[in-house]
Amino acid sequence: MRKFLLSLTLISALSVHAQSINSETVDFRVLKAPQTSINENSRTYNITVNSPYNLTKEDVIKQSKKEHQEAVANFSNTIAESQSNYQQSLKDYNEEIIKAKEKFALESAEFKKLSLLERLTLQEKGLKPQLQLPSKPVYSKPTPPVYRDPNLNDYFIVDNNVLASQIAIDGYKKGNPNVDVYVTMEKVNFQDNAGQTYANQPTKILVKENGTEKINTTLSQDFTFVSSQPSDNINKPAEEKKYLGNNIKAINTFLNDNYGYKTLNKQVKLEFVKNKGEFDDLEKAHIYVTTNLRKLQATSDQTNNNIAFANMKKGTDIWEQALKKVNYKDKKAPYNAKIGKYINFNLIRLNVALENKKEAEKYLNEMQEKLVDLDLSYNEKAELKQLENQIYK
Repeated sequence: MRKFLLSLTLISALSVHAQSINSETVDFRVLKAPQTSINENSRTYNITVNSPYNLTKEDVIKQSKKEHQEAVANFSNTIAESQSNYQQSLKDYNEEIIKAKEKFALESAEFKKLSLLERLTLQEKGLKPQLQLPSKPVYSKPTPPVYRDPNLNDYFIVDNNVLASQIAIDGYKKGNPNVDVYVTMEKVNFQDNAGQTYANQPTKILVKENGTEKINTTLSQDFTFVSSQPSDNINKPAEEKKYLGNNIKAINTFLNDNYGYKTLNKQVKLEFVKNKGEFDDLEKAHIYVTTNLRKLQATSDQTNNNIAFANMKKGTDIWEQALKKVNYKDKKAPYNAKIGKYINFNLIRLNVALENKKEAEKYLNEMQEKLVDLDLSYNEKAELKQLENQIYK
């Protein structure tokens, strides 16, 4: 009976310290603040683009018809050129016949000089001299030119107003501008290097705030990879269209990094321990953090967010205090490596999600010092590596 009671006591003790770790994904919204903060009532802008692009659909069709008429007018010359090329091909063919026969005669003479055994050996290997004659050229008469509408997808039909409409600053309205943006771009320049195609498109960006120059810089000056083929073998209009589209994205990214206010929808996975009693503080910490994360608002007025962050800190303070209790060597301890692992992960994930990289790095370093005792799974190791990349990128 005593042994039975002792066994029950041990099982009960183990169940107390066998923490059950669950997780949930918390959705929240934050406002991405720019490098330059401007009062909300003053967020108006205007974009002016100066580029060499001024191509219309009518221009493309007009040029296509002109080229067709030129081809029709030149068709007799095209016929004459094709006949001349055919006669030259026949001449080259006759010369190749003579050379092939001479080569065969020389090889046959050398073959006959060999012994019977040597000839049989070469014959078995398929190395006996053979007369190889080139194919005789066949004349193909060019067909008369037929007009076809051009494929407009092969052309970048755009002008300065269209380009300006593709550039925007998040959180701003167009109108009487407090922020004036002037974009001056060159055509896309293609350059060959080692049989590959590279391109650049120097683009000057000038930004004025209430008439005062604030930014004067140039983007897209460096040549970047376009194709593994030389420039003569690529569809230049299509590649120019693609490159210009990427340049517009780079302009938008640059302007929004400096001035844009963008709402970001974010997620973070947070773990929690389910056991009641001695882990009530950890449950409180989870509630503090998750409820106040959801209270964050994507607004320039930080009053409510400051309150949410202050309450969220109550939860992270509890996590930090709990980490001081963790015994990483004793698996049976209430605050063992399992508890330490989930709290460290939470603190890293949370700070990465909130873009507090210095804080995230601090907890990452602390967790890495304990890796020998944490016994991370394959997925946990992969996640930790991913979090590390986000911290240092």
